[in-house]
Amino acid sequence: MSALPGVKALVFDTFGTVVDWRSGIARDARVFLAKHGRPDVDALAFADAWRRRYQPAMEAVRSGARPFTRLDVLHRENLDALLAEHGIAADEAERDWLNRAWHRLDPWPDAIPGLLRLRAKHFIAPLSNGNILLLANMAKRAGIPWDAILGAEPVQAYKPQREAYTRTAEILGLAPAEVALVAAHNGDLAAARKAGLATAFVLRAHEHGPDQATDLRADADWDAIAGSFEELADQLGC
Repeated sequence: MSALPGVKALVFDTFGTVVDWRSGIARDARVFLAKHGRPDVDALAFADAWRRRYQPAMEAVRSGARPFTRLDVLHRENLDALLAEHGIAADEAERDWLNRAWHRLDPWPDAIPGLLRLRAKHFIAPLSNGNILLLANMAKRAGIPWDAILGAEPVQAYKPQREAYTRTAEILGLAPAEVALVAAHNGDLAAARKAGLATAFVLRAHEHGPDQATDLRADADWDAIAGSFEELADQLGC
């Protein structure tokens, strides 16, 4: 028996659910900041500040204020603004290297073994706001076993827009109910459910560090609720 009967494809939020973005960004930021004579800037705080610009940048696209713009471009604009705030000058190559930190994130320890199990019975792909190259580079480096790279760029919509979910199902040739979003974020799951997808919550209690105050539990009766990808695989009979 599966906790998600009738589901043929699992699509995954990626930043925070599959990979630990905060530690990965801080790791490369620490190198960059030291090189530019700013070891006084806390690398984790730098990562958090960069991430805080993420939703406002996408909202400009969601609202129609600007055309669809891939996340690599939004990340770079946000990075440039953050470096200006800190008074840090860096050439194009150095800024590009740091911006590619988002391509070099490490999975949570349970992610790859869990995904390999889940893939045995389901089509698996990211449903991330990351762009195709970012997600492909991340997967290639980390060994993430996606069946395809899906997400915002193929569907030209940023979560939680309804189209981000429904167009993903259309690409797969499936009804929304045959697709489940796996995410550590209750808001993402709520939008997916509203669009007709099945839902699976996986806890990531340290995505935002030891003082995380959000998404510490499932806030609704999601179709599956698990503490790890391996626990989810158990629930799905994988």
